[in-house]
Amino acid sequence: MTAPQNFAPPRQLSVQCLSARGLHRMAYLEWGDPAADTVLVCVHGLTRCAWDFEAVAQRLSPCLRVVAPDVVGRGASDWLADPMAYGVPQYMADMTTLLARLDARRVFWFGTSMGGLIGMALASLKDSPIERMLINDVGPHIEPAALARIGAYVGQAPAHASFDAAVAYVRTVAASFGPHTDAQWAELTRHVVRETPQGWVMHYDPAIAKPFAAATPEQAAAGESVMWAAWRQIRARMLVVRGEQSDLLSRATVARMQAENSRAEAVEIDGVGHAPTFLQADQIDLAERFFLEE
Repeated sequence: MTAPQNFAPPRQLSVQCLSARGLHRMAYLEWGDPAADTVLVCVHGLTRCAWDFEAVAQRLSPCLRVVAPDVVGRGASDWLADPMAYGVPQYMADMTTLLARLDARRVFWFGTSMGGLIGMALASLKDSPIERMLINDVGPHIEPAALARIGAYVGQAPAHASFDAAVAYVRTVAASFGPHTDAQWAELTRHVVRETPQGWVMHYDPAIAKPFAAATPEQAAAGESVMWAAWRQIRARMLVVRGEQSDLLSRATVARMQAENSRAEAVEIDGVGHAPTFLQADQIDLAERFFLEE
């Protein structure tokens, strides 16, 4: 099934969520028929934002309602009062609130990196509404080299004198996204930076780095064990997408994911590391086939 082109701008909405320190607002974008009872929820990576899914939404929104939140602490969403709450449990709670707001009969999930981990955790729960899930370049085991690479820049970005300088910075830290045109790099930057009196800065709470940096090896191992247990409980149809050059999701991990859950298919995208951006037509084709074909 091929969806017609639709370039209508998204509706910019928000939902109120709860943390241990009070209420916060989670912003989200919505494309397509707001009354459609099948919703594709698209959740971005650690330092990214909802606008990453605009190209996917333009293709799929004639057939599905597409919703992409700014995970708390990113983009147009509020920042948490307690930075140590930045983690999968809080994100799961926020997404559950969002799903209640959407009131969908069928839920599909597209999660890139962190968004994939959130999706796996939610899909593992009893009576989870998630029926199909595309997991973009992440799994229960994350390679230590990738954690070190990400930890070196999260929360450390300098202010930039111009938007062009911010684009150059994003091209450097996101080089593993693979080849993109100058225009695509500008789009990959536009919504993850904001202009301030000090210059152009990343549009996320720098404190998201605190729980990331504070995690001990023992905590990381325990977290991985929990994620593997969750993985085995998932009953949704799944497609695991790996960038051929990914330093975060190894082929060995993908093989184990398939061995431990027979519902998982896998595909590798050539010439890309962590993580495929799904801006390219062939990558969007992959998502379209998975979510729209019966």
